[in-house]
Amino acid sequence: MPEHATGLDLAGVRARFPALAGRAAFFDGPGGSQAPASVIEAMSTYLRSSNANLGGTFRTSSESDAVIAAGRQALGDLTGSRPEEIAFGANMTTLNFLLAHAVARTLDPGDEIVVTDLDHDANVSPWLLVASDHGLVVRRAPIRTGDGTLDEGALGDLLGARTRVVAFTLASNALGSITDARRVAEMAHSAGALAWADGVHLAPHRRPDRTGLGIDVLLCSPYKFFGPHLGVAAIRQDLAERLPADRVQAADEWPPGHRFETGTQSHEAIAGATAAVDYLRSLGDGSLDTAYDRIGAHEDGLTRRFLEAAPVVPDLDLYGIADPARSAERTPTFCFNLAGHEPRDLAAALARRDIYVWDGHYYALGPMRALSLGERGAVRAGFLHYTTEAEVDRLVAALGDLATAA
Repeated sequence: MPEHATGLDLAGVRARFPALAGRAAFFDGPGGSQAPASVIEAMSTYLRSSNANLGGTFRTSSESDAVIAAGRQALGDLTGSRPEEIAFGANMTTLNFLLAHAVARTLDPGDEIVVTDLDHDANVSPWLLVASDHGLVVRRAPIRTGDGTLDEGALGDLLGARTRVVAFTLASNALGSITDARRVAEMAHSAGALAWADGVHLAPHRRPDRTGLGIDVLLCSPYKFFGPHLGVAAIRQDLAERLPADRVQAADEWPPGHRFETGTQSHEAIAGATAAVDYLRSLGDGSLDTAYDRIGAHEDGLTRRFLEAAPVVPDLDLYGIADPARSAERTPTFCFNLAGHEPRDLAAALARRDIYVWDGHYYALGPMRALSLGERGAVRAGFLHYTTEAEVDRLVAALGDLATAA
């Protein structure tokens, strides 16, 4: 699809990102996106003129209260949640360890948690650790190695009378595969279990709508969707109200989601996260749904372009969904190896050409194990809505040159 046909003003988008002014092609988005000027300015403005702790009687404290309230509203809007259902933290992993610990304290020995081999380890290790502490059982749902998708039928077979949590990813940070979240959530609820989703990788590409997807807890990270380093959890209100929370005594009166925030938050990061949601809204003329429709249309074209061109690169091993006709089932995140090149060496060779990719396992230990990629892992290139067709072509050409030179 031509870039001008998606409703996304790509030239205008790129002009809003200071980092995109140079030659570098940023394909490291699955590890962290670039930030628009509005996000950078929101953070610096807060530190410059409103920096204070909360709850005071003076101007800067009142302004800080307003910044946090706006952040809860913005992230609630993004995730289809109420502001009081939002919890902020240092990062998604820290929040998930805290919340998994809270859930485990409500369970009995022998209760079961289902995790998946598609997930980032941040939605696996917390459950393994609390299971060890509390005598719980962890079961793993496999992926289909042919196309790198979650085997939802096998996941369903693991559910039983003692299943209490189904922890799964909305999209693989390694392979780009998008999970049928509504189906998984329905299966979890049919078994009487919580649907617990990692939305980190999906959020730059599709709206992480907790309520719309039927999810009980959704976690995400603004630095993956054009904001600062920060973690966000959207927790269904009645669940947040009844889970035990580790907190100081004076926090007893806090709203449900806020009970899981420990200590003073990064106010400047929350200001930046609000600006990131506002930026997304601007792509849809004020509508987040329209923005994500436009992002999806543009990224679908990039996905098809790469998948159609990749087969011309000699000895390129691409893992995951490779059929351009199935582009809607994945994000534009590509995991691959090139014969004759170690992943680290290939990433370095691309970096010398101002093409920034990642290498290794990216904490996606399940997919690496299932695909027998071992410690060396693979190279990962991820496109975002600010990626151009010309940049995709640069990547394919560079891989072709390196394959020929090997």
